[in-house]
Amino acid sequence: MSGDDAGRIPAQRGFVIVAVLWILLALSALAMVFAAYLSASTRELAISDSALKAEALVSASVELAAYQLALAGDKERPPQGSFHFGMDDANVLVTFTSEAARVDLNFAPKEVLAGLFAVLGASKDAANEDADRIIGWRTRPVSGGTNEEEARYNAVGYSPRQSLFAHADELALVVGLPPALVKRALPFVTVFNGSPDVDPTIAAPEVLAALPDTGAGKPQDPFNAGTVAGPAQAMSNAPTAKSACYRIETLISFRGGRRTASEVVIALGDQVEPFRILSWQDDVQPRHSPPRRGSS
Repeated sequence: MSGDDAGRIPAQRGFVIVAVLWILLALSALAMVFAAYLSASTRELAISDSALKAEALVSASVELAAYQLALAGDKERPPQGSFHFGMDDANVLVTFTSEAARVDLNFAPKEVLAGLFAVLGASKDAANEDADRIIGWRTRPVSGGTNEEEARYNAVGYSPRQSLFAHADELALVVGLPPALVKRALPFVTVFNGSPDVDPTIAAPEVLAALPDTGAGKPQDPFNAGTVAGPAQAMSNAPTAKSACYRIETLISFRGGRRTASEVVIALGDQVEPFRILSWQDDVQPRHSPPRRGSS
């Protein structure tokens, strides 16, 4: 073996060692990436599994509530109620309330809308203006006439619906309504009542305070403290609305402390189609406390 060959062999071995080290480094990096991916996938699967459990429990809650309401029949159907059940590692509280407890944005008269805004903190003039804007949003313009309502929206870059509200959240699109007032009003309004009236036996105090006194046969000024109906008077004078739509709140408490709340609005149907889901919202702010385990 010549001297050149003898010197070339160690150099080749050095290149081989460097190449092997680079391969080992790449394999190590690949292993780290795979481990991170596996860890992230495990977390995602756990979250996905928890979300699937919550969705299944909400679906079960809605079906159980609809079943109870269907069994009661139209005449004996309760305007509100609650029940709870446990399954695996979850405790579930279900409450259902007729949409007749809320003011319908599509059918409520101006004095009720203005009264509600006044109760929620608006001045008399502002509350009346806000009520006019809601009526303008939901009212189809007269054919051939000037569309004054649409002109009010030119500055904001969109047009009023001038048809029925499709969702209560559209209230935020009505020009002139302060965002803070909209946020306060959303828990008391709906588009699923289907009536200009409310059910005073289940309505919130804010809704009751917004109702004008109809004892004399016609509405009175809701801003005049001497003529505003109190809760007891409103319950005796206001027409009692009934609705086939119910708002179902499901509060799920998992073992370990995790809690989630969902709100679903359904319309009761017939034997062929017992109910239809009109709205489904997850991760809402719960309004009811979970029952203690073992309570009835």
